[in-house]
Amino acid sequence: MPIIVHHLENSRSQRVLWLLEELELPYIVQRYERDKRTMLAPTELRRVHPLGKSPVIEDEGLVVAETGAIIEYLVAKAGGRLGAPASREGALLYRHFLHYAEGSMMPPLLVKLVLARIPLFGKASQRRFQPMIDLHLDYVESELTKRPWLAGTEISAADIMMSFPLEAAASRAGARQGRDHLAAWLDRIHARPAYQAALIQGGPYAYS
Repeated sequence: MPIIVHHLENSRSQRVLWLLEELELPYIVQRYERDKRTMLAPTELRRVHPLGKSPVIEDEGLVVAETGAIIEYLVAKAGGRLGAPASREGALLYRHFLHYAEGSMMPPLLVKLVLARIPLFGKASQRRFQPMIDLHLDYVESELTKRPWLAGTEISAADIMMSFPLEAAASRAGARQGRDHLAAWLDRIHARPAYQAALIQGGPYAYS
C-alpha cells in the first residue's frame, strides 16, 4: 500500500514529498491549507496526530511525525538509499546536518518569519536576528566550498532536510547574496527531476 503523506501547503512537509520522489516509493498526498488569517495548520490534522502538525505520514499501520524522524524512517524503508555515506567523516556530516537543520538553523529563521508579520516593531526587531542568521548561512557556505553536497560528493537525505531552512533564508533573509556555493547548491536541488515532481504533487510552495 502507498504511504499517506499529510501535507500542509508552504511547509516543511515539502521535503518529505521530495524524498519520496527521489526514493521512488509509492505515496499519496492528503493536502491541507493554512488558515488565511493566522497561517496556522487546520484543526483536521489533530485527527491524524495529537499535535496537529505537518508533516505526518501513515505507513503499514504506523503514524510517524516530525520531519527528521520521517526522513530516517523512509531512508531505512528504502534500504539506506540517500542515507549516511560509508565513510566515518561523511556519516558524521550526514547526522550533523540532519539534526542541525531544525535544531540550530531553523529557530532564528522562524523568529524572523514571525516578526515579518508584525508592523513596525516587528520589522525593527528583525534586524537583531539577521546577524544570527548570517552566521549560519556563512557556515553553510564555508562547508559547501569543500564539497558539492552537504555530506559528501553525492546528494543525501541531509541535503533534503536542509532544503527548507535554506530556501526560506533565500526567500526572506538574503541567503544567496555573496554566497556563490550556497546559491549553486540551491540551483542544483531545484533542477532535480524528483524535486520538480514533488512540487507538482504538493501544490503551492513559496520557497522554490
